[in-house]
Amino acid sequence: MADLTYASLNNWLKFKHLVLLETLARTNNMHLAAEQMNLSQPAVSKMLKEIEGLLGFPVFERLPRNMPVTALGEHVIRYAQRVLNDAKHFVEDIEILRLGGHGFLKVGGIFAATAVVIPNSIIEIKKQWPLLSIDVVEQTSDHLMEMLSEHTLDLAIGRFTDVTQSQFFDFQPLGPEPFCIVVNSAHPCAKKINCTLEELLNWPWLLYPKGTPIRERMEGAFARAKVKIPSNTVNTMSMQTFLQILKGAPMVGMLPEAMVIDQVKEGHLQILETDLILDAQDYGILTRKDEPVSDIAAAFINILLKNEKHK
Repeated sequence: MADLTYASLNNWLKFKHLVLLETLARTNNMHLAAEQMNLSQPAVSKMLKEIEGLLGFPVFERLPRNMPVTALGEHVIRYAQRVLNDAKHFVEDIEILRLGGHGFLKVGGIFAATAVVIPNSIIEIKKQWPLLSIDVVEQTSDHLMEMLSEHTLDLAIGRFTDVTQSQFFDFQPLGPEPFCIVVNSAHPCAKKINCTLEELLNWPWLLYPKGTPIRERMEGAFARAKVKIPSNTVNTMSMQTFLQILKGAPMVGMLPEAMVIDQVKEGHLQILETDLILDAQDYGILTRKDEPVSDIAAAFINILLKNEKHK
């Protein structure tokens, strides 16, 4: 087998091969992949052998019950996902422009950003491009960077959670994300001048799920305050769930100030002063390193930076 070259890849590899790779990686099953692609299983098997023959290594392991991706195959699958997502984005853009629209923008944000920063900037960019179609995804920073890598987002607003991430993404800071302890206005602690942390720990808490970067920072805050993490908790990443439960039940939440400030102003929620402090961490604009953004994405980034400067 000759060595893999750009010319051989360019002359032979087709979109249907990339679709097969992505479908197999998603299903881990030859029969399911064949069904989803509307092909026979022998045809899928033959196509995969041709792909692996061109690459010179197996992309999938052949096990009795499934087909996990090999270590080298992971690189191939990520490439297939990027190309297919770019193609999908291209088709959406062209179709919107053909129908008289102004293109497509896909933005991701952490919860604090989707509460205020992103909506305000969308309002402004829609004044410039009224027919611009915008998708907004709310997720944790780690998931947003995965989506950026897969080219399912044009840009994201989040934060680095690992030092190695700066190798792959550029970061433009927008500002700190302060957190607060909050209860509803009918909560017994809302009526006290000083509600101790020990008292608050007797109530059920709303927290982010275990394993998320924010939860890890929360656990650090409890450790610094020398108290145990509450055992009576509801764990969610849904901002809407957070706010609805907080407004309707005597619970305690630790949330970004941006998420609750309007509810506080309206008198539904109240911020408490406690010894539990979660250090503010800068969030900002994340884009793929060494890859230019579209004109529309660049305009949106400029609006984000301008709005933060004028705060």
